[in-house]
Amino acid sequence: MKAARFYGQGDVRIDDIPEPKLKEGQVLVEIEWGGICGSDLHEYLKGPLVIPTEQRPHPISGESLPVVLCHEFCGRIASVPAGGLKGAGGEELREGMKVMVDPRLNCRSCNACVEMRSTNICGSWGFLGLSGGGGGFAERSAVRADMLYSLPDDMDLTNVALIEPLAVGRRAITQSGIPADGWADKSVLVLGGGPIGVAVLHNLKAFGVTKMYVSEPTTLRQEQLQGLATQVFSPMKVKVAEECRKLTDGLGVDVVIDCAGVGPAMRDGMDALRRKGTYINVAGWETPFELPMQFSMFKELVVRFTMAYDDADFADTVKDFVAGKYKGAEKMVTSRIAIEDIKEEGFEQLVKHKDKHVKILATPKKELLV
Repeated sequence: MKAARFYGQGDVRIDDIPEPKLKEGQVLVEIEWGGICGSDLHEYLKGPLVIPTEQRPHPISGESLPVVLCHEFCGRIASVPAGGLKGAGGEELREGMKVMVDPRLNCRSCNACVEMRSTNICGSWGFLGLSGGGGGFAERSAVRADMLYSLPDDMDLTNVALIEPLAVGRRAITQSGIPADGWADKSVLVLGGGPIGVAVLHNLKAFGVTKMYVSEPTTLRQEQLQGLATQVFSPMKVKVAEECRKLTDGLGVDVVIDCAGVGPAMRDGMDALRRKGTYINVAGWETPFELPMQFSMFKELVVRFTMAYDDADFADTVKDFVAGKYKGAEKMVTSRIAIEDIKEEGFEQLVKHKDKHVKILATPKKELLV
């Protein structure tokens, strides 16, 4: 079968590889759509970073370069082993069933997985599509049955892969320390209007937030955010913190969610926070994370971090997506391509025209592009 595999920095190739062999507890998924994630792009530009190499194979998959990319993917069940298997919700899986894949790899036996019930911070964490095991930029993938979420038979799979980045955005809400029913009256500043920033905004909307502000430096992304955010600021043109105080009776916003991961944005965000406000970091930083003490200490700010999502976050995101609570999220998709074109029309487009895109989806089924 055809698959897009990562070999090294800037090196993604379309290969013919063997069909996946099912291990115990796995089913075969025929893939329809997969998304390019920011982590995939980081690997393409500077990797291998978290993608395993021959010197450091992944502890769960046992694999190393080259790996099939994509951890945001959905499809239909192609085959189930004799005797049957149950999905994440306890339902019997069957051939032809539409499914969304929770791509996380975790050991299910360490302290984080068992006692803390925080599978997202497993000491051996990984992802299908980053850590081996078969990713979504292929025709088929072998996936653990208990990591598959069944979808309604009549559901269109065109945008279902967005569930994965939406789950990352949801984690920022659930790990905030704010009760689920306590968000409606909060004012929130999101730093960065890229894919995860947009996913965070859709979750804030789903949780009833109406005062959503975004700091985003690029003109095209500012335009894309119109109608979703309450107000969009260009940090190149205005002082973001001052604008936030104007909109909050001089107090500052209640929460800042950092999806940018750069020092100047952090300083703006902490300046914009009210005293005892909450700063939530979702971004992966490429430089040291250094707190500006003039804001963090003297305001007694609460700083929290999130890592991907746990079982509950993913399950709840699937449920809310099916229920239509993420209406409008489909606008995140700015391009759809065939897997064969993933390098030039996918990764290179994101490198050369990053500001034009939020999410690029790819499919091994060219007929879906018609």
